[in-house]
Amino acid sequence: MGLKLRRLAATLLSSPPASAADAHHAVMRATAHHPSTAPPAAHHLDALLAFGRGSRLSASVLASALTDRLRAAASGQGDAAVALKCLVILRILLARGAFILRDQLVAALVRHPASGRNPLALAAFPLGRSFAAATWVRFSARLLELLLLLPDVPHDAADAEYLIVLPNRHLIAELAAFASVADAVRQAPPPSSAPQHNALVWELIRLAEEDRVTAEHNIAARVQEMSERLATLSLADAVELVCVLKQVEESASSPADWKWAGLDEDVVGKARRLRERAEEVVLRRTEQERRLVRRGAAGSVSVRVRTGGVAEAVRFGSTRWAGTVPAWR
Repeated sequence: MGLKLRRLAATLLSSPPASAADAHHAVMRATAHHPSTAPPAAHHLDALLAFGRGSRLSASVLASALTDRLRAAASGQGDAAVALKCLVILRILLARGAFILRDQLVAALVRHPASGRNPLALAAFPLGRSFAAATWVRFSARLLELLLLLPDVPHDAADAEYLIVLPNRHLIAELAAFASVADAVRQAPPPSSAPQHNALVWELIRLAEEDRVTAEHNIAARVQEMSERLATLSLADAVELVCVLKQVEESASSPADWKWAGLDEDVVGKARRLRERAEEVVLRRTEQERRLVRRGAAGSVSVRVRTGGVAEAVRFGSTRWAGTVPAWR
């Protein structure tokens, strides 16, 4: 009886799937042209977040409505205010939305169902009459693309249980992804280009700074973990790690007049020391590879011996891999 009552309550309390028209109207209200300098209102954001608490169909129609709105804003002469509002909403929904909503948004952003094109490919967004706003559209779309490539990590990204089980190659790939986010924020338009009265642009700046801080936290955790397992790296992984750490070092500061905070000096210092150690690993691994090649060339030659007084040709196997242990990846 209890199970039947629970099923009946769920049926009565559940709302029917939202229609495409409902999603369209909710998106239009949240991304209205006027006021052009105000970020989406809180109650409009709550209405959009509610689509993620329903069915998968409700989340899907909202994702389609948002990407359609963004593409429409980017067409023709370009409506920078509407595009910026769409990008702010997408960033917030991806951070605060339910899993089902985030899943549908990622699918819609990676490949638009109607055209097969990525709606975030706005590097050529028309500058139009609002040069500053259009510049922020280009930057925000690019940053959002990089955020979509980040690994789905636990909320506590420094969780040792999560990091310790990652293979070397995956750990380096995650470090590279977060370094790309930090580098993208460093190359953002200068905050001085944002009009003081444009709260919409300043909301984007606030979100970008949050992304930089999160990236810094994740970079620090992965640099620390990688320093513990440096001796296990293969030559290819060591070379890749050196390249990634150089990118981290370059994200230490920004042009003085831009006033963007670079990565923390302590984090950059640890990355620099790890890079120096990784370069030593590269040199050792390179020398080991050369020795193995020389040993393989010598050991691959057929060796003939005589046994029992009868001439018998005996071919010994190559000693190319003798005494070697593959590096754990």
